[in-house]
Amino acid sequence: MSGFPFIFDKKLSCRSGYKTGWLNQLTRIRLPFEEKYMEQIIVFITLLLVLALFGWGKIRHDFVALIALFVLVIAGIVEPAASFSGFGHPAVITVAAVLIIGKALEFSGLIDLLGKWVMKLGRNLLLQIVALSVLVALASAFMNNVGALALMMPVAIYLARKSGYPPSYILMPIAFASLLGGMTTLIGTPPNIIISAFRGDHSGEPFGMFSFTPVGLVLMIAGVAFVSLVGWRFLPKRTAKKSDNDLFDIDDYITEVKITGDSKIKGKSISDITELTNADYQVLGLVRGNKRIHAPDPDNILLEKDIIILETDTDSLKNFIDDTGVALVGGKKFRQDAEGSDKIVLNEAVVMADSPMIGQTASSLRMRSRYGINLLAVARREQKIRKRLDKAVFRAGDVVLFQGREHLLNDTINAIGCLPLARRNLRIGYRKKIPTAMGIFIISIILVVAGVLPVQVSFSMAAVALVLTGILPLKNVYTSIDWPVIVLLGAMIPVGGALEDTGGAKTIASAVIGLGESVPSWFLPGLILVITMLLTDVINNAATVVLMAPIAIGVAQGTGFSADPFLMAVAVGGSSAFLTPIGHQSNTLVMGPGGYKFTDYWRMGLPLDIIIITVSIPLILWFWPL
Repeated sequence: MSGFPFIFDKKLSCRSGYKTGWLNQLTRIRLPFEEKYMEQIIVFITLLLVLALFGWGKIRHDFVALIALFVLVIAGIVEPAASFSGFGHPAVITVAAVLIIGKALEFSGLIDLLGKWVMKLGRNLLLQIVALSVLVALASAFMNNVGALALMMPVAIYLARKSGYPPSYILMPIAFASLLGGMTTLIGTPPNIIISAFRGDHSGEPFGMFSFTPVGLVLMIAGVAFVSLVGWRFLPKRTAKKSDNDLFDIDDYITEVKITGDSKIKGKSISDITELTNADYQVLGLVRGNKRIHAPDPDNILLEKDIIILETDTDSLKNFIDDTGVALVGGKKFRQDAEGSDKIVLNEAVVMADSPMIGQTASSLRMRSRYGINLLAVARREQKIRKRLDKAVFRAGDVVLFQGREHLLNDTINAIGCLPLARRNLRIGYRKKIPTAMGIFIISIILVVAGVLPVQVSFSMAAVALVLTGILPLKNVYTSIDWPVIVLLGAMIPVGGALEDTGGAKTIASAVIGLGESVPSWFLPGLILVITMLLTDVINNAATVVLMAPIAIGVAQGTGFSADPFLMAVAVGGSSAFLTPIGHQSNTLVMGPGGYKFTDYWRMGLPLDIIIITVSIPLILWFWPL
């Protein structure tokens, strides 16, 4: 310790008297700076670690938040007794209630009704994009934006296949529309709920149900108009299926086929396969006797029981199997009586961000024995899957090809956190109770707007009522909640509190104010908006808002301005994750089915960000003056 002038005559303590953290075990120490600065440094280092882990993407965001919380608890900055207080925060309860209500509206048949109307559209691509974008945006204003997108994705894919247009032209616009729609109401997106709670803590009165509407609605109209009329033209073209009976096209499937005794290529070399089939494929490897041969020699003679690892697409895969007589490795019959049964079907699905499959493999999940389905292939954008199929680790956005019994496959796919992509029955709900569901929902909104009940109470009561009336089955209540987001919020709220309590938010705010000393007053909320937009492109939007809200309030206090325009800037920026596929679950969800690359997002996202910055700053300052 010779490098620091430590004098052992002072005991550091936390603000609340808690003294068991390692920071407080440095007894009788006088540092060359005050205790609060030491705590700030620890908080800043923790937040840098959080940002690095979020950007790395190998650890799920909710676990990253828990790591940050535990570091601050061990450091003595957050009391153990208050470490999980965030889970009782009104914002967390409201987010959970909104997710349940959104799922109940889905089960009521409301979205079915709208979806069937969209299916009647003609083959006009522009009309399809406009209608789907508007529908998703409106639905996202009152339900979870990922849920709204997930409901319309199969419709969009079906329309694209039916019309012969690339799905890549439609999927990203409706994903962006789901984010734009969420800006318009308090319950449209978790960032708005969080910002409202911060405003309540700061001024004693949270933002209301439609406080976000004046700014958010104009941004939604401008954004949807751009993505549906102009923005989609910037997107790459991906080949779409024209046949209504084919599975949705996705390039670069990695799958495995086995040479049987009846295979036409048994005894032939790998190079001889081209004489038997015109399918578009690439041989990536050969498995013989449990030994993997990477990039096998084209002159290798194929033997019975050899397994060929192929890179292909669904249409070429089917042709390859028909032409060569090989068998899918995953395609074992489920029961003796299943062989030749027309009840065994294939379906493609995309792995959702909250799927229990993420981080697992088909082998570790025991997919066949536990779920009764076979994994036949995996497709992943931007990366080739080099491992054996049953050893490939699933990630959010992967497109997987499953085989299973027709009457169980869709339910099983949903149960494991995937979204079916093949054409399916649009009937999501168990019964049509649209008037009852809408009545309960509207009453809960009226109670909030009239100030009779706070939003977390009113919406929780609505969620219970929707279950008691049978609109949402009890078994679907907890599965409708995005638990990683709930854990993220519950863990990050104390972390955000530590940033504010230690003075870290004021320190950052002072630096921001210093940057804006010689610029117009509108520059500061604009700067907060841009910083938030950039952060939310690489880390979860809820985490971004939790971190930026205290800084925004600090900037407002340091300049003597109202905090409202700064908080609104954070709310808008937190919902503007348009530059990357990792900034929001909606973007991740369409990456695989749309065949997008990482760099495709900024093509439409960058001009959209410019539009949002240009339009939102004057609007915010008009409706929420400094």
